[in-house]
Amino acid sequence: MGLKRFGASGLALWLLAARGFAGGSNAPLADAMEQVDRASVRSLLDQRVDVNQAQVDGMTALHWAVYHDDLETAKRLVNAKANVKAANRYGVTPLSLACTNGEVALVELLLDAGADPNTTLRGNETALMTAARTGKLGAVRALLARGANVNAKERRGQTALMWAAAEGHAAVVDALLEAGADFRTALPSGFTPLFFAVREGRTDVVQRILKAGADVNEAMQPRKISGKAPSKGTSPLILAVENGHFELAAVLLEAGADPNDQRTGFTALHTLTWVRKPSRGDGDDGDPAPTGSGNMTSLQFAKTLVAKGADVNLRLKKGASGRGILSKVGATPFLLAAETADVPLMRTLVELGADPLQANAEHCTPLMAAAGVGTLAPGEEAGTEPEVLEAVALALELGGDVNAVDDNGETAMHGAAYKSLPKVVQFLADKGAKIDVWNQKNQYGWTPLLIAEGYRPGNFKPSAETIAALHRVMLANGVSPPTKLPGSSD
Repeated sequence: MGLKRFGASGLALWLLAARGFAGGSNAPLADAMEQVDRASVRSLLDQRVDVNQAQVDGMTALHWAVYHDDLETAKRLVNAKANVKAANRYGVTPLSLACTNGEVALVELLLDAGADPNTTLRGNETALMTAARTGKLGAVRALLARGANVNAKERRGQTALMWAAAEGHAAVVDALLEAGADFRTALPSGFTPLFFAVREGRTDVVQRILKAGADVNEAMQPRKISGKAPSKGTSPLILAVENGHFELAAVLLEAGADPNDQRTGFTALHTLTWVRKPSRGDGDDGDPAPTGSGNMTSLQFAKTLVAKGADVNLRLKKGASGRGILSKVGATPFLLAAETADVPLMRTLVELGADPLQANAEHCTPLMAAAGVGTLAPGEEAGTEPEVLEAVALALELGGDVNAVDDNGETAMHGAAYKSLPKVVQFLADKGAKIDVWNQKNQYGWTPLLIAEGYRPGNFKPSAETIAALHRVMLANGVSPPTKLPGSSD
């Protein structure tokens, strides 16, 4: 669950949109102020018209004066006994508008005239939250000095500190913390002010909250919602990596973040593999990696992680496994980099001391993973055919066995069939893949040819090009491909 968001002028724009449905009014003073007709405003005040007469949607002259940041006219209206607590039809008071704009003199004028420092919008967003969200330090200080509740919560449990942290308003965060803001408050999702700042890449804010006493290794503790318990264990470090904030992640490491923490099931180094190369999806351009922040590259961060104690050969203790799925149990970062055909990361990890031959708990090797073992959606997962060819070639160069067989009876050739890569089929054959080894059924009853023909989980569409490649390789080895599918009658 994230913070609900409005732009800095979102509230004012919403008011204008609402005005479009409000129709005409019998409030000449408010009408004149809406049009910033100051001469008419002065004339009407001299005539002692009702200063609090509202337009049909509840907007008064004071609302409009504040909206237009017109301090001089606002003073005239307040002196004429304008109601500083007036709320329009949508529950918006002049103080809320002033906190959106952030003109501290207007905020102080309204507060000194009796405006409630704890006034709220519908949904219980307080004026302090509004000022914190828009980053208006003067307004924040004015509200705090006059008794605004620094730990008030809106209807979803969000606080002013959460707003300021997410938006990166470091000076406002300082002011709120000095006023006693609770940085440990968490939403049902598990997000605290620290996690909001980390997710958005707000390094300055993160450092301030850590200095205030937050634990750099605290993990999210989401509460059970609608009968389903969300996953637990995400640390600030993992969240920073997932969002591509590598400089911030390095700051967290300096602050004592555990580089080998795998409470989520994966360490930061493992996580880096799919952050660098997410699944391609079904679009032409694929799913992009997170934009992130800072100037540190992901490969530089990998080196920083190892320098800070990350075990480059750490094997995962848990992970999904099952019919046709590459088990993550026992997987190293290098194996996962091979799975996404990420050659630059594979090379970097080897330079850092990774064992390029370490298999997972089911003895699936990095070479098999690079070739495609575990692929459920060919064409949608990370690794194009040219990338896979390069990754397979590197795995072989580093000593991978092209004829290795895992505990599920699968080989690299099975992987090429899973990933529907005909050029990889031929490449493996050219590199010595033995037909009597790979032309066997795995534990699910599938040979590479059967997989290419559609006997597989997830995607049942046959790959004609892969079938043809397998036929060529089989014929070149003196093996005639079956002329009918299993189960067909004579």
